[in-house]
Amino acid sequence: MTLEIITADTLSPLRHGFFTRRGGASSGVFEGLNCGRGSSDQSEVVTINRRRVAQAMQADLCDLRGVHQFHSAIAVVAEDEKPMVPPKADAIVTSNPGLVLSILTADCAPVLFADIDAGVVGAAHAGWKGAIGGVLEATLDAMGSLGARPDRTVAVVGPTISQSAYEVGPEFFETFMAENADYGRFFAGGNGDRMHFDLPGFALYRLRQAGVAEAEWLRHCTYANPSQFYSFRRSVHNKQADYGRLISTIRL
Repeated sequence: MTLEIITADTLSPLRHGFFTRRGGASSGVFEGLNCGRGSSDQSEVVTINRRRVAQAMQADLCDLRGVHQFHSAIAVVAEDEKPMVPPKADAIVTSNPGLVLSILTADCAPVLFADIDAGVVGAAHAGWKGAIGGVLEATLDAMGSLGARPDRTVAVVGPTISQSAYEVGPEFFETFMAENADYGRFFAGGNGDRMHFDLPGFALYRLRQAGVAEAEWLRHCTYANPSQFYSFRRSVHNKQADYGRLISTIRL
């Protein structure tokens, strides 16, 4: 099956993509394009999937760069030579046109960045912890170290869990309110003491507060579309043992 790649006009003419799960070699709960090396999927099948992604980006697998994600606010500059072990971070940037940046998600927000004038791109994994911790701003700072400027940078939020599917408890709400009372706007009422959190809306707010030239969400919900997207939360609700990881990529 052909790979399905969601793109954004905002990032044109750069080669980029928010890959769906369609077109991969994985089977079972991972059926499709599982690119998560941290999953329990067969490692050789994940490598096949990642190679297909690299080819779609007109690159070799060795040119694909990623990070060991752990919900941090750390952004790194991609190394020209592929490291033996991916650096621990949740965002990666480069000015090297030969490299393909990648980030993995399964409900968290994948965000692709570009300052075309400066020739700098970035990719970030923004779950709620990373977003409130500053991973998006850290990405812009890392891009700035290579000559980019926020006011020339565009940022696109790819497929992520939407507010209607993201139910949270009072402790979650209190964490955000303790940070900034204005964050209440990103919560809507649910059943009892439960609320619904707007992760893509919060990511867009942080990006705009950071001064980017343009920020948009492509309005694809990972939870609501099982044929297209993997979802951690949906896997928990369905009592599945594991889940696949979506990949998002960008290159100069």
